[in-house]
Amino acid sequence: MDRSFAYQLWEGIAPIYQRILVHPFLTGLVDGSLPEDHFHFFIVQDAHFLRHFAKSVAATAAIAPRDEWTEFFAECARDTLLVERALHDSYFRGWGLTPEQVYATPIAPTNLAYTSYLLRVAHGASFEEAVTAVLPCGWIYIQVGNELAKQGSPIPLYQQWIEQYASEEYRAIVQQHRDIVDAAAQDLSQSRQDILRQHFTIASRYEWMFWDMAWRLETWPL
Repeated sequence: MDRSFAYQLWEGIAPIYQRILVHPFLTGLVDGSLPEDHFHFFIVQDAHFLRHFAKSVAATAAIAPRDEWTEFFAECARDTLLVERALHDSYFRGWGLTPEQVYATPIAPTNLAYTSYLLRVAHGASFEEAVTAVLPCGWIYIQVGNELAKQGSPIPLYQQWIEQYASEEYRAIVQQHRDIVDAAAQDLSQSRQDILRQHFTIASRYEWMFWDMAWRLETWPL
């Protein structure tokens, strides 16, 4: 059995992941009951998120201790902007939205909190912390994508989203990210590894909160 550090991180967020799988936003994607305005909200907020996420990954690349890790995360940052943006743009065209309209939409509170957290870790903590904090986003999405793909969705719009995150190419990227986390954490003390666990757990909680944010169509209370 794989007992790598990354595997232990995943074991630690098992209850969070189970809560994610049964969230009404995701079950609504599968059975087609999710109102499209909630999906619309999610995609617009995800566009905001990915701009900041790419900056977090780029900052992680800048402090990587190995050249091959710098190259990997620099490519991830670029692909986040190019590949994910292409998917989003296909949705925006269907909704008649321009990029200017999308980015003029206020960022939701949970989205701002999550992205601010990732940026703070990437710019103010160690490489080990930064690389672990950005791991849950991709890992949870590939797991969720594969689970949802087993059932599919009757709504073509939702099925397109599911297929994006169930691809083998995406899985390979996440696996390489996990391998880097394992290597970076290998010689750390227990106390340092515990800090990485905290980052992984916090980011995983934010992943649940992001879907919940879209389910509630979250806005600023004041």
